[in-house]
Amino acid sequence: MAKLDSEVINSKINRSILKQKRNNNLRYHLYLSTKRLLDIIVSVLGLILTLPIMLIVAIAIKIDTPGPIIFKQSRLGLNGEEFIIYKFRSMVKNAEAETGPVWAKKNDPRITKVGHFIRKRRIDELPQFLNILKGEMSLVGPRPERPVFIDKFSKNYTDFRDRLLIKPGITGLAQVTGGYELSPHQKVRLDIFYIKKRGLLLDIKVLLKTVLIIILGNGAR
Repeated sequence: MAKLDSEVINSKINRSILKQKRNNNLRYHLYLSTKRLLDIIVSVLGLILTLPIMLIVAIAIKIDTPGPIIFKQSRLGLNGEEFIIYKFRSMVKNAEAETGPVWAKKNDPRITKVGHFIRKRRIDELPQFLNILKGEMSLVGPRPERPVFIDKFSKNYTDFRDRLLIKPGITGLAQVTGGYELSPHQKVRLDIFYIKKRGLLLDIKVLLKTVLIIILGNGAR
């Protein structure tokens, strides 16, 4: 009799765990669907509303320094899939010709006059709305890195590649928390925190902070 009662209890527990997992999966898929819908709506509106600004920026870049208006570079996205990211060029042409691949830093001498302004206001990221529409990026997520930096930092931070578990974003928790003021270790910790705690409320919080940074001009220098 005791054995039968134990089996009944275990069966109820197993059903409860299964139901909880199923509910969690449903919530997660609902979140992903809602997030993708939000990505598309905001990106389409963003491209339409910022078109005049992008035209002015394009002209300013062309006048300021020689080189292309749009900067293209290989990055790693979801599950390590390689894609081409689009940005307004904010550095001099062939910026890494002498240094090789290096992370941008505060007051980087390679940044142009126009580059300083558009990075401060995050305007250089506007072309990435196209990356979002193509499904390569999201509004919120860890910033996409180049393959060379993924390999480099994975040696020092064992969970660095966990950033590839979700789509990269135009903005992220690390960017609105400190940006260039943070060490690579701090950025990784914030990215991993976001991956574990991600949800619509956190996404909206990051987006609102991003808007505030743009208004105040507290973006990258």
